[in-house]
Amino acid sequence: MSTGFVLDQLSAGYPGRPVLSGVSVDGIPPGTLVAVVGPNAVGKSTLLKAIAGLRPAQGRVLLEGTDLATLPPRERLRRVGYLPQALPQSTSLVAYETWHSALRAGRSEWSAARREAAIESVVAALGLQALALRRLDELSGGQRQMVGLAQAIVRAPRLLLLDEPTSALDLRWQLQVLQAVRALVQQQGTVGLVAVHDLNLALRFCQQVLVLGGGGVLAAGDPAQVLTPALLQRAYGVQARVERCSLGNLLVLADTALPLDHPLSHTTTTTTS
Repeated sequence: MSTGFVLDQLSAGYPGRPVLSGVSVDGIPPGTLVAVVGPNAVGKSTLLKAIAGLRPAQGRVLLEGTDLATLPPRERLRRVGYLPQALPQSTSLVAYETWHSALRAGRSEWSAARREAAIESVVAALGLQALALRRLDELSGGQRQMVGLAQAIVRAPRLLLLDEPTSALDLRWQLQVLQAVRALVQQQGTVGLVAVHDLNLALRFCQQVLVLGGGGVLAAGDPAQVLTPALLQRAYGVQARVERCSLGNLLVLADTALPLDHPLSHTTTTTTS
C-alpha cells in the first residue's frame, strides 16, 4: 500500500469562481510538515478546505493509499484534523471540555483513560496547562487559537491541516506552536500542511513548501531550493534576497515591491482564498 499524501489533479473553487485547477503533488512521506504559501487570494484556504472535504472538489486526495472521498464522514474525521482560519467560537465551555468533545466526536473507540492521556500529552506539548480549565469567553484571540489547535491535534489524525495557525499569536507562541507541531508530525508519522504567510517560519520549521499561484502550483519541494529570489519575484511581485543568519538559518529579506504593472510582478486575482 502506498504511504504518505498525494494530490492528483485537484480542482476547487466557488460557483462561477474557480480558484485552483489541476493541483498535483507527488507523494509526501509520513513525518513531513509542508508549508502552503503564496500571496493573498491565491487559494491556500480553499486548498485546505477541499482536502478536508469542506469544499466541493474534483480530482483525488490520497492518504496512505486511500482516496479520502471514498471514506464515510466519521472515518474521514478520524484521519484528518483541520484547523480553520477563523478563531474558535467564544463560549462558556472551558478549554478541557472542547478537547474532550473533539475526542468523543472523532475517537469514540478510545477508552476514557486513552482520551485523558491524549489530552495530557497535547496540553504538555503545546504548553497549555494554564488554559485547560479556563472558559473560552475569557480567553484572548491567541489563546482561543491555541485551544483550537489542540482540538485538531488531540485526535491524532493521520493528516493535519492548519490554516494560519499562528496568525493571532505573538512571536514566542509562533515559535512554540510550530516547534510542537513539527515534533508531533515527526513523532506520529503524520503529514502536516500549514498555510502560512511568514516565509521565514516556513524556512525554519517545514521540510517542504508548496507555492501556489495562478490557480495552480508554482513550485514545490525543499524550502531552501524553492524559495529563491526569482520565485519570490514571480509569486509575490517583490525583489528579495535569501540569506543565512548567524545561526545558519535561511531568511527571506524583501527589499522592494514591484509596481503591479511591472512585467515581472505577479498577477493578482479577485478570488477569495
